Amino acid sequence: MSHNTFGHLFRVTTWGESHGVAIGCVVDGCPPLIPLTEADIQGYLDKRRPGQSKYTTQRRELDQVQILSGVMTDTDSVQKTTGTPISLMIENVDQRSKDYSEIALSYRPGHADYTYDAKYGIRDYRGGGRSSARETAMRVAAGAIARKIIGDITVRGALVQVGPHRIDRDRWDWDAVDANPFFCPDPVTAENWATFLDEVRKSGSSTGAVIEIVADNVPAGLGAPIYGKLDTEIAAALMSINAVKGVEIGNGFEAAAISGEENADEMRMGNDGVRFLSNKAGGVLGGISSGQPVVARFAVKPTSSILTPRQTITADGEETDIVTKGRHDPCVGIRAVPVGEAMVACVLADHLLRHRGQVGTTG
Repeated sequence: MSHNTFGHLFRVTTWGESHGVAIGCVVDGCPPLIPLTEADIQGYLDKRRPGQSKYTTQRRELDQVQILSGVMTDTDSVQKTTGTPISLMIENVDQRSKDYSEIALSYRPGHADYTYDAKYGIRDYRGGGRSSARETAMRVAAGAIARKIIGDITVRGALVQVGPHRIDRDRWDWDAVDANPFFCPDPVTAENWATFLDEVRKSGSSTGAVIEIVADNVPAGLGAPIYGKLDTEIAAALMSINAVKGVEIGNGFEAAAISGEENADEMRMGNDGVRFLSNKAGGVLGGISSGQPVVARFAVKPTSSILTPRQTITADGEETDIVTKGRHDPCVGIRAVPVGEAMVACVLADHLLRHRGQVGTTG
């Protein structure tokens, strides 16, 4: 009933709080004999790490991962997985719990403070405890292991909208994603976002974002028709990320505004088998992957940690105003990009293992 675990055959359990000693996770179900070192994980964590630009929280965490179990060095001096639970840990080194002392008795509007208190009768006001996005570092670590399982499948993410400002898809360039602090595939729009976010940051406010995740080389056949739909579980995984308020697969909500003729992904035979003429379905038909790129987008709300006074109540029911101090992202969607990638990678790894278990192949 604690709901700290996701996945079926590839299972991830996270633990720890934002201002605790450390955060960590246990990855169970990873096949044996897969080469795995801390360096294989660290690169993905570095993409998510806070304090790397003025557009993200200035909390200074190194996010250095430690592998505590589940690997051993073989006779060829290669560290590989053993098939047993892989335990990972990251120490918290830059907590400032005093920044939150003034809100210990007041609920922050838009945060989980009130609902945590209503459910458990206790809440961790120091950065939100388990509700903090600090927990997502361990999802990224687990996603690095998942990428080892999915092999030739590539999972990439990009920020496609910040506030009301969208990218120009005609300028989409994957090489540009790692060349700017926004994971933006459109260099021109990235420059405009810099100006916009400077204004948001200096005013002590925040803004939302939309992230797009694309998985290429996904084989046809992953997923199940009813309760194990691939798109269902991708949507649930992305929806579980902090501050996410909407998910769509393929053309998503746009499908409601177009005709059946426009929405249908027509097919022809190509040199290598079935060839689709479009990908409105986002690579999933009837809950099962079609062999096309799997495309998902998720919307992240503006963080509610802002310097503008907001009306709220205290735990004793008194009405008051509140200002949330501390170090916060003016746009949490920026660091959500590697988190979204990790969650899709974990779902795909889980489905590859389930597919292998049911039909005896990996796709």
